[in-house]
Amino acid sequence: MTTFKRASKALTSKFSAIYTCNFHPVTSLSHFSYTLNASFCSRPRQNNKEASTIDLNQYPSDNIRNFSIIAHVDHGKSTLADRLLELTGTIRKGHGQPQYLDKLQVERERGITVKAQTATMFHRHKFLGSDTDFLLNLIDTPGHVDFSYEVSRSLAACQGALLVVDAAQGVQAQTVANFYLAFESNLAIIPVINKIDQPTADPDRVKTQLKSMFDLNPSDVLLTSAKTGLGLEHVLPAAIERIPPPPGKNTSPLRMLLLDSYYDEYKGVICHVAIVDGALHKGDKICSAATGQSYEVSDVGIMHPELVATGILLTGQVGYIVSGMRSTKEARVGDTLHHTRTVIQPLPGFKPAKHMVFSGLYPADGSDFEALNHAIERLTCNDASVSVTKESSTALGLGFRCGFLGLLHMDVFHQRLEQACSLSHFTMNMEHMSFRLFLQCHIFLSTQMEGMVAYLHVFTFLNALYQSYQSSSVSSFSRFYPCSKLQIQNPAALPSNPKNRLTACWEPTVIATIIIPSEYVGSVITLCAERRGEQLEYSFIDSQRAFMRYRMPLREIVVDFYNELKSITSGYASFDYEDSEYQASDLVKLDILLNGQPVDAMATIVHKSKAPRVGRELVEKLKKFIDRQMFEIIIQAAIGSKVIARETLSAMRKNVLAKCYGGDVTRKRKLLEKQKEGKKRMKRVGSVDIPQEAFHELLKVS
Repeated sequence: MTTFKRASKALTSKFSAIYTCNFHPVTSLSHFSYTLNASFCSRPRQNNKEASTIDLNQYPSDNIRNFSIIAHVDHGKSTLADRLLELTGTIRKGHGQPQYLDKLQVERERGITVKAQTATMFHRHKFLGSDTDFLLNLIDTPGHVDFSYEVSRSLAACQGALLVVDAAQGVQAQTVANFYLAFESNLAIIPVINKIDQPTADPDRVKTQLKSMFDLNPSDVLLTSAKTGLGLEHVLPAAIERIPPPPGKNTSPLRMLLLDSYYDEYKGVICHVAIVDGALHKGDKICSAATGQSYEVSDVGIMHPELVATGILLTGQVGYIVSGMRSTKEARVGDTLHHTRTVIQPLPGFKPAKHMVFSGLYPADGSDFEALNHAIERLTCNDASVSVTKESSTALGLGFRCGFLGLLHMDVFHQRLEQACSLSHFTMNMEHMSFRLFLQCHIFLSTQMEGMVAYLHVFTFLNALYQSYQSSSVSSFSRFYPCSKLQIQNPAALPSNPKNRLTACWEPTVIATIIIPSEYVGSVITLCAERRGEQLEYSFIDSQRAFMRYRMPLREIVVDFYNELKSITSGYASFDYEDSEYQASDLVKLDILLNGQPVDAMATIVHKSKAPRVGRELVEKLKKFIDRQMFEIIIQAAIGSKVIARETLSAMRKNVLAKCYGGDVTRKRKLLEKQKEGKKRMKRVGSVDIPQEAFHELLKVS
């Protein structure tokens, strides 16, 4: 027994000599000391000993700076975030993966940022004549327009923003959109021109664009290269000196804003919060202002950049809490959390997301409905901009109607559903917009003279209204009464009854911002005119770049407009859009019929002028992807009772005459008639299986 104890002590001392770590988080790169002799560790795990050295009490709100990085796609936001993390000693230089904060698999595969990620850094800076330790909360935000809701939520926890612009590309569409998001939030904006090491970089031209479009002083612009590290030593001092500290009060009751959440298999729902007023300690009992439910805080800490427990969060700090929430519906993004038995004024929260694209999700097997439901709940906890409602389809069974901010947002959500939740066998039907319409309903008023009792029958697809009517002068008559305005997200909800006549339709529109080289102006104007666009603004940023704003129907841009725009401008165009009002339009419902039976999952609403072309493309696509059966399949596209396109998928035919080498012709006719009757019977009772690839191809039809 003594021998085992001596061996254990020797082994422990051996490993402690191999693994030596001296780390103090409150350092800059020049004071950073980290020794790691173990070559098998790509980046150190945050252990309890290290976490205990972080004392958040030494960082009052005056020594806290909260800022985010905003930019257009591929302007170097994530790379700049990596260099700042290395500069402050938060992560080791040269270790770990590039774009450290992009943790999702879909972000790695696509090379884009999908989720805003927070990291707490510690930096020492000479401020007001003395060396002061600062706590910096950095939020790396997405750059694509479909994830602008992530940007708006991130800016709510910040007092400043780094506006990053590519030195070669210059100001682009999402640069404009993100600037105005930060400007409307009254944030301090620090312009940063990145990638100045590129051969085609022109910082002076970009400074002129920033001055002309945003009225930013060229002398305030920082010139950097996140790839080489050039000029990065000026970024953090500028953030400390130009960005104000958080405005909260330490003495006020606790108020914290729920910024984001995600589901953990062991801890439940982990919430990212920003402390607006007061302080939060481990073991405190908190309450939700939205749901009224109470929880006990079992863990609290910061993202450094991994979760590091600190036991406390003070005013102005951004961190995480674990409160025992087991349901994703309890964590409402934008909710105000406070101490129980205290009365507070709830925070404004966030504007609700406006969904632009709707798509249906159905399990391939009906028994997988609950698994799909659980997977969608877990993902919506981490993506509050997705709306989910249950629906039923005649062709596909029980499923979900999901609303997204754009086509890329929908595609990324489906990919995350396959990767994170291991679900690959589900069906996605065609995407749709939200339409508004007036239906004119027949209202028949008939009077029986004996009892002076009238019956009012209102035929509408919503419900039947019954009320009494009395009249002594007219024996029988009929009138038309307009129904109220309806908003639909699924074309299958439109009635097929000809008595319910559409009197007016409205479709959603967007305000599109396009920035292009001046030599492509004519081609872009032609493209926008073909997509029913209305020009609102046309100006020149400088001698080489044009700025255009159009009002366009959403359905005209949501599928392939951006691809065509990039094609005709040789990839130099930048595009952004924001939702606008509904406008009246001549819309029709286009049904897809298989052997005369409508498939509600494939119904769509199109402009009347484009219905024939879209109908032909849809039936041609379906003919390629539907497998042949033993009976004939007739594929039709119809508007009401009028068929506008048709394709026929011929039946697979067995040669029943192969065994007849001769004999009377009547025997051959008898065999052919028997085969014909069998195919009619199969056509009546047979079903057509529509593969998932067919739905994906139909999504590409504009």
